[in-house]
Amino acid sequence: MRRQKGQGAGRVARVVGFAGLAVFLAGCGAIVIRDLGPEDEAPSDGCGEGSTRDEGCEVPEAARALDVTPGYAHTCALLVDGAVKCWGEGSAGQLGLGDAVPRGDDPGEMGDDLPAVSLGTGETVEALAAGSFHHCALLRGGRVKCWGGNASGSLGLGDGEGRGLDVGSMGENLPTVDLGTGVTAVALVAGGETNCALLPDRTLKCWGDNGYGQLGLGDVTPRGNLPGTMGDDLPAVDLGVDGAGTAVFMGAAHVCALLTRGAVKCWGANGHGQLGLGDADHRGDAPGEMGDALPDVDLGAGNLVAALALGRMHSCALLKDGSVKCWGDNERGQLGLGDTELRGDAPGEMGDALPRVDLGSGKRAVAITAGDLHTCALLDDGSLKCWGDSYWGQLGLGDREARGDEPGEMGDALPGVNLGTGEAAVLVRAGSHHTCVRLSGGHIKCWGYNDGRLGLGDIADRGMTPETMGDGLPIVAL
Repeated sequence: MRRQKGQGAGRVARVVGFAGLAVFLAGCGAIVIRDLGPEDEAPSDGCGEGSTRDEGCEVPEAARALDVTPGYAHTCALLVDGAVKCWGEGSAGQLGLGDAVPRGDDPGEMGDDLPAVSLGTGETVEALAAGSFHHCALLRGGRVKCWGGNASGSLGLGDGEGRGLDVGSMGENLPTVDLGTGVTAVALVAGGETNCALLPDRTLKCWGDNGYGQLGLGDVTPRGNLPGTMGDDLPAVDLGVDGAGTAVFMGAAHVCALLTRGAVKCWGANGHGQLGLGDADHRGDAPGEMGDALPDVDLGAGNLVAALALGRMHSCALLKDGSVKCWGDNERGQLGLGDTELRGDAPGEMGDALPRVDLGSGKRAVAITAGDLHTCALLDDGSLKCWGDSYWGQLGLGDREARGDEPGEMGDALPGVNLGTGEAAVLVRAGSHHTCVRLSGGHIKCWGYNDGRLGLGDIADRGMTPETMGDGLPIVAL
């Protein structure tokens, strides 16, 4: 039996294309994809479901991951051999396997038993992006393919039909997203039922659900669900004069862009102040709210942003000095400020008045990620710290206690996540109520809520008790 919980936020995908963009994001540690060197060589005798490193499990080179992208109740990984594998809930076709069968919730469904997603003969996947019930791939050459749920046009195919529920809808039969005549993408993000693509001219196009104005087009009309709404008919987002983007980030229903001039602009849902504009008014859902009328997010004097992470209703910025600032919803302490007060929904809460998250003495963040109600930071000493909601163990701290919602829980008092003897994360991604890391050897570990989304061949949650973390947390068999 599979369980359901919550609504997932999307995550930023690996960025390719602009040399400057890729180098910039890799420099902050958020999107780095490290080449496998001699130190990563391992015997190719494989890992079965439920295997742990202390049982002598090693991962074949071909089964190592470059990236992992958790959605609401499913997870996908891009492997070093270019294959894409997805597991978890499959009812909307989001696994791309031609059926609605979940994978990863029973033995015998992972590893060699888990088929790769077919995106067409000769296609090379450069990056993945996860929405709530769909997934997208950025292909070599800047083309985009999406599969899974499509009720709001999130697949960008001009209809409301899902893809991935039958074999005939994948592979060569899965159309590419029409971004316009001669238009390709250099970066791709997904969240909720919405996607955005960053284009070579550093403009932005978004499609799918638009209930809060997250497409940034001055209305609440979805795009991609009807003929004539994509391609040259899909307008670019107006980010104003000097509004060229270098990166885009997405939550469940809000979007932020990092601009070439160093500013951040956010639009879409804002009921909890997640846009950081000092009010709770949505932006982008009515005319006259975008372009130069959309204010920059004030993060304080002299604070330069390296990257962002957007959760369901909160946002965080990784600053170039390695510090982190978060705003928006804070019901479970996901802002990491020792209370449950919202930030960004009233005047006087942003800018220099917004405190930095205390990561510990001398600690700097190199990457951040945000789930529905939790946040994680990969630190410069190789440790991983997570705070916010832990009801399902998504913080990986061996209990169900929230962190960051009361004084004295952050800083040096906040433990690092135990990933196992000698293990260190090089990439971290948060799903709705689960968290995944890529380890230095290319292995994937996931913990938190489990209806199969952890890929461990069962539905036992991980991270709520000490024995389910560290060496007791299995590697995902790919």
